[in-house]
Amino acid sequence: MTKEDEKAKSQAQQDYEKGQEHLKNKDLAQAAASFHNAFLGFEQDADENGMANAADKLGDICLEKKDFSKALAYFDKAYVICKKHEDRFSLFALERKMARVYDGAGDYPKAIAAYVDIVDEFNALRDPRGAVETLESLAEVYLKQADKAQAADCYRTIASIHKNYRHNNYYATYMEKATAIEA
Repeated sequence: MTKEDEKAKSQAQQDYEKGQEHLKNKDLAQAAASFHNAFLGFEQDADENGMANAADKLGDICLEKKDFSKALAYFDKAYVICKKHEDRFSLFALERKMARVYDGAGDYPKAIAAYVDIVDEFNALRDPRGAVETLESLAEVYLKQADKAQAADCYRTIASIHKNYRHNNYYATYMEKATAIEA
C-alpha cells in the first residue's frame, strides 16, 4: 500500500485495519484498543457502518474472553445500527453471536429462544447445514438445563435432516444420541 492510499483512508479505518492485524496475530488486547479507537473515530465521522463493524469486532473479542455482558453490549450497539439500515444478513450474524453469549452467560431461556429463531431462519434460507449446527447447539443448551427430552428431540430432528439427504451414517449416529439421552 502506498502512502497516498494510506492518506486516503480515515484514521478510524486505519485503526480498524490495525485491529484486524492484531486479531490475526491473536493479540486481543491490542486488537481491542485498535477497534475501540476505530469505533470512536467512526463515531466522530458519523460512519455508522464503521461503528457497527468496530462494535462487532469488540463483541467478538469480549466473547472470546468470556466477558459476556460486554460482548452483549457491543453486539447490541451493532444490532441497533444494522436494524436501522435493514441489513438482514448482518442482523442474522449478530443474532447467532448473541445466542452464543446467552449460552455462555448461562441465560438458557434466552439462548433457547435465540437458537429456535436461528433454526427457523436457516430453514427459511434452505440451509440444512446451518440448521443442523444450530440444533446441535440447542441440544447442548437443553442438556445444560437437564431437559433430556428436548435435547433428544433436537438430535432426532438432526437425524431426520440427514435421512432426507441419505446420510445414513449420520442419521444412525444422531438417532443413537437421541436414544442414549432418553435412556
